[in-house]
Amino acid sequence: MKDTALLIIDIQNDYFPGGKMELENATGAAGNAAEILMHFRKKNLPVFHIQHESVHEGASFFLPGTKGQKINDRVKPLENETVLKKNFPNSFILTGLLEKLQKDKIKKIVLTGMMTFMCVDATARAAKDFGFHCTLIHDLR
Repeated sequence: MKDTALLIIDIQNDYFPGGKMELENATGAAGNAAEILMHFRKKNLPVFHIQHESVHEGASFFLPGTKGQKINDRVKPLENETVLKKNFPNSFILTGLLEKLQKDKIKKIVLTGMMTFMCVDATARAAKDFGFHCTLIHDLR
């Protein structure tokens, strides 16, 4: 299983109550992602946190340097875990993600995160195009 990595995509404060783009049941979804994260940590498997940063004119959430842009504490990265910032829905664009996965000899990716129909989907499709075996985690409860 050492060829498997976890990608946690955009679990950031702006999606939670009081944030600028509140999602329904963000807390529950983050709790589920935290369970998967704990499994990967216990097995000492690689974890990549993907953090969106809105730099485009007119952006209203995930603004650089704001509390809302920070990764939510439920899935807070450890020092040994990779955090990559992105500016596009696809986590592979201008982030170095592909190179890092290839360097670590990753062949399988487990994806979880927020806005499944947008950034998680875009990243999963790109990963598949690059030849990775993808498993998309969804809310099973």
